[in-house]
Amino acid sequence: METPFPYAQYVSGKHFIGRKADVTLLGSLLSQGEHVAIYEPPKAGKTSLVQQTLYTMRLGGKAFTVGQFSALNIRTPEDFLLRLGTTLLKMVAFTTEEFKSVVQRYLDGTHFVFDPLAYAERNQVISLNWELDAEDVLAMLRLPFRLAADRGERMILILDEFHCLGFLDDPDAILRPLDTVLREEQARKLFCYVFCGSGVNVMKAMFEGSHLFSRVVERVRLSPIGEREIVEHIQRGFLASGKVVNQDLIVGVCRLFKGNAWYINQFASICDAMSRGYIMEPMLVEALDCLISIHEPHFMSIVNGLTTHQVNLLRATVEGNTRFSSADIIRKYGLNSSANVKRVKDALMKKEVLCFDENDTPTLVDPLFEYWVKKYYFEIPA
Repeated sequence: METPFPYAQYVSGKHFIGRKADVTLLGSLLSQGEHVAIYEPPKAGKTSLVQQTLYTMRLGGKAFTVGQFSALNIRTPEDFLLRLGTTLLKMVAFTTEEFKSVVQRYLDGTHFVFDPLAYAERNQVISLNWELDAEDVLAMLRLPFRLAADRGERMILILDEFHCLGFLDDPDAILRPLDTVLREEQARKLFCYVFCGSGVNVMKAMFEGSHLFSRVVERVRLSPIGEREIVEHIQRGFLASGKVVNQDLIVGVCRLFKGNAWYINQFASICDAMSRGYIMEPMLVEALDCLISIHEPHFMSIVNGLTTHQVNLLRATVEGNTRFSSADIIRKYGLNSSANVKRVKDALMKKEVLCFDENDTPTLVDPLFEYWVKKYYFEIPA
């Protein structure tokens, strides 16, 4: 049954609100064959933006083939390349004979093969018959550009959770040759990657903290969704079931969740299920308690995994401090020294609890976690 407040999957069409300029920008970049990186916190709307953009491009008459896979469970370079090859071949071929023909044509001389048994048992189109070497890596990374050029049609490959490549024992085993190939193939504009990642700090280190991918991958940032658009979206959803809620209360919800549509839709869905008629403030408070109870085990696991110094710096952050290396902040929060502050900051970034902007101003990655940790963990009065 269709819900007016979807949050279990990406949204597009009538459920996609705001970010029209983002759709236009991303569509323009993909139409020009530019590689794109989108790194935002989990459930911030990355997939919805990509899918809405592809939907808009198709409505505009643009033809292209799309492939997609997730790097979430990839832990070796071999895993990545085999997943990449399998996805690419499924974009251009459909039968075992076609798979075999493409592998022989484009990957001849490498250790990649089409193994009918692996395909039958694991749906794996590409296999390795020997240990991976550097030439194998380059051959596979060049494959999408060759396929698109020979077919003469635009191909777009979406790599979800790309930040997980940062967890490999040697991330450079993939990232450096990938950078090399992207630079080699700059003139070919029929194939492009969309690198999506919810590990903001890991992705930032990949695409901004090194010389890799500079000037060959464009970052697309998610714009905030305007309060007015969110309010109208929620009011329309409640009106569909004959319910009404005060606009000022919805504005308060938007600000509590800092415009995060995923949390807002969850919250509104709980309110919708619990209410009938006019929705009053006590109902919103009860719905917030329900939402927190859903996510609290995850939030508890986060804080339970922090050291005392990390907890202290987290408290300094939620209390509005930014100059953590100043003597008074170090003394007040027991941070020991400026050198220790740097180590603690790095640890909290690695755990994706905090992120820092270009002015070194911290923010908590998760808005509901920020509310929970402030009210329930540190018990700071509102």
